[in-house]
Amino acid sequence: QDYYGKELQKSEDLKTNACITSARPLSKLVRDALEHIHEEVVARYYGCGLVVPECLYSCRVLDLGSGSGRDCYLLSQLVGGQGHVTGIDMTESQVEVAKKHIAYHMDKFGYQKPNVEFFHGYMEKLGDVGLADESYDIVISNCVINLAPDKRAVLREAFRVLKPGGEMYFSDIYASQRLSETIRQHRVLWGECLAGALYWRDLYSIAEEVGFSPPCLVTASPITIGNKELEGIVGDCRFVSATFRLFKVPGGRWTGPGQVIYNGGIVGHERELVFDANFTFKEGEVVDVDAEMAAILQSSRFAEKFLIRAGGTNAAALQGCCC
Repeated sequence: QDYYGKELQKSEDLKTNACITSARPLSKLVRDALEHIHEEVVARYYGCGLVVPECLYSCRVLDLGSGSGRDCYLLSQLVGGQGHVTGIDMTESQVEVAKKHIAYHMDKFGYQKPNVEFFHGYMEKLGDVGLADESYDIVISNCVINLAPDKRAVLREAFRVLKPGGEMYFSDIYASQRLSETIRQHRVLWGECLAGALYWRDLYSIAEEVGFSPPCLVTASPITIGNKELEGIVGDCRFVSATFRLFKVPGGRWTGPGQVIYNGGIVGHERELVFDANFTFKEGEVVDVDAEMAAILQSSRFAEKFLIRAGGTNAAALQGCCC
């Protein structure tokens, strides 16, 4: 709270490159939406990448660690007036910045009533601010789960508030090994999103334990620290910025491989949907998928965008949701 509320006043105050790693090129839709966001909100933003899943119109979205609200105001435009975006952050001064500009953005977007709200609270304890079970279509998070000491609690809470078929779409920092206590106790490395980074294999075990489908890797890029002193403390550990998607697949899931055809029509992805690192769906093209991907597409908000049928040849060997 102290690091993000007092020590950092703008993104240029960051001491490493960890929080400025871009996930993938931005679509024109997103670039245009970013142009409408207040300059103070943008200046107080410290996220890594940009967390914008597809097929958002009219969805209810929760942003864990929403900070000054940049991603919330971006998503506010993409979910439309019928959708809703909630942000929660532990740093009160950041939440104050986000709240201060609600009226400005609603006027800018042409909405009659606000479709965003912000809470001061903890992503490990969403019930403390009144967030109910199965109340959101999508949970997003942008480079903040590493700041939570209890990652399992964060994923458990995200799973709880998601509707059946809902998705957790998030970027974060991951480590090539479990970190030493020396690294974990380093104040600057923690604030810079490195000391709290999860060993990447542990994400898979925690997600399974909580009840999510296997993590689907969307993008990943190596992180350079760019600070000799901190590099010496880190030693041979390597870090990566990665975006994953996890789904809350309800019971009675698809039991075998399938074939899917993308019908097209998702705004900004009308002809081609790059779902993750393993699956790209082109409009009208038949794609073999494994049982997990068939279950995800069948149960999620993407269901109406696909024709899904049983069958498939080598789909089971694809392991489409694996790293």
